Amino acid sequence: MAADTSHELTLTENSSNPIGQRPDRRKADYCGLDLFEALPAISNFEALRSADIYTPLPDDWMVGVADIRGSTEVIASGQYKAVNTVAAALIAAVSNALPDRAFPSVFAGDGAGFALPPDEAEKGREALRAVAGWARDAFGFDLRIAAVEIGALRAAGRDVRVARFAASDDVTYTMFSGGGLALAEALMKAGHNSLDPHGPDKARPDLTGLSCRFADVPAKNGTILSVIVLPTADTDDAGFEALVSKILAIAKSDEADAPPVSDETLKQRWPPSGLEIEAHTVAASRRLPHWVALGFVAIRTLVAHGIFKRARPLGGFDPKRYREQLVRNSDFRKFDDGLLLTLDCSTETADKIEAAIEAGRMAGTARGGVHRQSSALVTCFVPTPSRSDHVHFVDGAMGGYTLAARAAFEKAEKALRPESVDSRLREAETG
Repeated sequence: MAADTSHELTLTENSSNPIGQRPDRRKADYCGLDLFEALPAISNFEALRSADIYTPLPDDWMVGVADIRGSTEVIASGQYKAVNTVAAALIAAVSNALPDRAFPSVFAGDGAGFALPPDEAEKGREALRAVAGWARDAFGFDLRIAAVEIGALRAAGRDVRVARFAASDDVTYTMFSGGGLALAEALMKAGHNSLDPHGPDKARPDLTGLSCRFADVPAKNGTILSVIVLPTADTDDAGFEALVSKILAIAKSDEADAPPVSDETLKQRWPPSGLEIEAHTVAASRRLPHWVALGFVAIRTLVAHGIFKRARPLGGFDPKRYREQLVRNSDFRKFDDGLLLTLDCSTETADKIEAAIEAGRMAGTARGGVHRQSSALVTCFVPTPSRSDHVHFVDGAMGGYTLAARAAFEKAEKALRPESVDSRLREAETG
């Protein structure tokens, strides 16, 4: 994609994780996670549509991906909050294995992905196995997991490039480009590079800080719209960039480019609807029987509910400031080999966005889909409540990204199929 100098690349400094400004040393001087942490954090989201912003990760880095098999049926049974928690659990498990380090990762509703250098790759594989085993034992989910080196994805014609988006002064999220994560997931679904989940004795990932205590967040403007737009294999970069700009402009015109959660709509009740789910995370992290974890979480959430209801600082924790930070830090828009959005918008704006996506499909520029619902979900990862760098994954509450993706691929004329993956691999092996 050609560089677009009309969009300013605003770099930010992250006080709790000082990786905003690019250091003076050359990028080639860095290795391992230092390479990723040295990338600039960019606060202009629209600028991230340009491939020139992204940095390729080295060939020997590993990509890990996970996806819940049969997630559509799970959603139909009313378990999407648990689905989101399992997806976020993979990021939490890797993060807890790498304390105070930043690493590339992305939350995708019913799955997640990450990348790690070779000296940390085993921690990633261990997290994949442990979370998959925990998801099976706690919820009965079949979490498919896989790991593959980036060099193999490049040999098959895709790339893994990353950029860092500063959602606020305190939190950055990874943006992915190049199609590598999508190929890794397609390979996984075709049976390649799969890992076996741990058995019950070892399926105890460290999920400290993972919770889902907020009630579903109602739409203020009529609709919570989940959006997925992916470039087709044959599209030119400029055409896809133009489509992304159009969609973002439509959202901005309705002021729907703001987080779909707000202090007004964030509600806490006791007992929280996610009490049982959080008990499963605590049972894993603390190696407790489930009934003990359930009692522990019930008491802990009751105390937290009282603190938020009182709305006054206690020790180093300020509930009012925390809620303000939650809104700023929320992960409601991203580039994950395409554009993903969770918007609070009017029906008219949703119609316009859907029409723009359909026009892009007809032009052969993109495949995409939307899903409309009345509320959003927030899944929180807060290792230290008194710090400001807590992260919050936002998705539609009634299928969100999962059903938007299903709509996208149902309409796709050239969806990636397992046989085409096998063909790419054969070409790479013989080439």
